[in-house]
Amino acid sequence: MVIPPDGSRGGVDVRGGGTGTREIETLSPLANAEGPTAVLLTGGSAFGLAAADGVARWLEERGVGRPTPMGTVPLVSAAVVYDLVEGEAGRRPGPDEGYAACENAREEIPERGPVGAGTGAAVGKLFGRERSTRGGVGYAATGLADGTIVGAIAVANAFGDVIDVDGKPLGAPRDESGRLVRTADVLPNMATPPGVQGPAIESGPATGNTTIACVFTDASLDKRSCAIVARMASAGIARAVDPVFTPVDGDVVFCLASGADPRRPAGFEATWALTVLGAAAATLIADAIRDAVRQAA
Repeated sequence: MVIPPDGSRGGVDVRGGGTGTREIETLSPLANAEGPTAVLLTGGSAFGLAAADGVARWLEERGVGRPTPMGTVPLVSAAVVYDLVEGEAGRRPGPDEGYAACENAREEIPERGPVGAGTGAAVGKLFGRERSTRGGVGYAATGLADGTIVGAIAVANAFGDVIDVDGKPLGAPRDESGRLVRTADVLPNMATPPGVQGPAIESGPATGNTTIACVFTDASLDKRSCAIVARMASAGIARAVDPVFTPVDGDVVFCLASGADPRRPAGFEATWALTVLGAAAATLIADAIRDAVRQAA
């Protein structure tokens, strides 16, 4: 759960070919809502989107959301990872789990690793789940020279490998000897997907993958600027995951901004500030994805 201060703005960037989402259309610069009331990152594939109902109930009870003539309506933007092949497929987050996540939300560094939305996450699934690396939830934050704070949380459940800044695999498929191998090196030499000729296809690489993330900042951004930062932040997924943005991944990045300073810069100064913020966000997304795999280990 990411619950921003009331009145925050939001944007989203969708890159993957197999996304599962809820209420991201409200984050379009053309939509009249300024931003989401909360952002939910969850597991359970499309079933897990039901957890947002519990989030909406928790927010409504506190009068938080978009004012309407008939009462407050919380806008909960959500994205899911596919993790049904881990554990029992029938156990997935629902409204009660979404409500509990709000109850447990704290203004501090979140628990990381294979918890929450990252419980069933894995990366490097070229040879199936049984030879993949554990994924999970990761976090990173920094302060900019002008005092702006930027943070990021990510759930790493990619088809591709998670790599460090030097391109070495942190989380990747293992060969028959148990050694980590680079998917990008092996993939071009494979004529057919692993398991196509037998029942192993059920746990093959196309059974569902996704990296979802949320950037949050106290900068003063409008919806358009949030969308730009989200788009720039998606570069962080490309730095930390390889291959990335595949047809079997559902990559989504949200951006939330809580600043309300009316003296926001204009013109080139604003463009420069947005460039700095987006560059920092991309770095943090990459750091958070790597942190997820390190914490899971």
